[in-house]
Amino acid sequence: MKSETKLLGGAMVMLALSVSALVVLPYLELHDVTPTPGLKPYTSAELRGRQVYISNGCVYCHTQQPRSKEFAPADFARGWGRATVAGDYVYDTPPLLGDMRTGPDLMNVGVRQPSEQWNLGHLYEPRAYVPGSIMPAFPFLFEAKAKAETDDMVVTLPPGYAPAGKVVVARPEAVDLVKYLLSLNRSFPAIAPATTSTEPIPPAPAKP
Repeated sequence: MKSETKLLGGAMVMLALSVSALVVLPYLELHDVTPTPGLKPYTSAELRGRQVYISNGCVYCHTQQPRSKEFAPADFARGWGRATVAGDYVYDTPPLLGDMRTGPDLMNVGVRQPSEQWNLGHLYEPRAYVPGSIMPAFPFLFEAKAKAETDDMVVTLPPGYAPAGKVVVARPEAVDLVKYLLSLNRSFPAIAPATTSTEPIPPAPAKP
């Protein structure tokens, strides 16, 4: 009986320590995080695009968390941008950090590749833009038409990739997804720049 009590007590202590380390301490550290200076809330279109990103499993192959130059110099060499900080994810619920890099990190993809047409075409057929890419195509986010209508977003594809005699039009889901990708911009500093005071420096007190 005594051994069972000790075992149960030890298990409760371990559970309490785990909850403290994994839940309580992170909450105390991050519950009052403020947005990084320069960070803007998502628009309604970008939020819709974020849901398209989640529903199509983009998070399984892409991270959104460049690491520091000191910790992972390859991230810096690839031009993925500065290491992200907690304030960069204030408007992300939940943050889409990801845990695999089958494809490149997508934080700052809106800086590296700001072309809406490029991103739409890349979603339609990745290999038209990156030879040898293993990224799946998302043709169901597009529609092939004999003739585009006035409000259609026509995708300009490289020669040979559009269906013969038709134009490829992006569905609203594709347009929103690209708007979300282009919003992934954390190229501004992680902390606010120091300001220089314009007030005159008071004179040093006279020596006695």
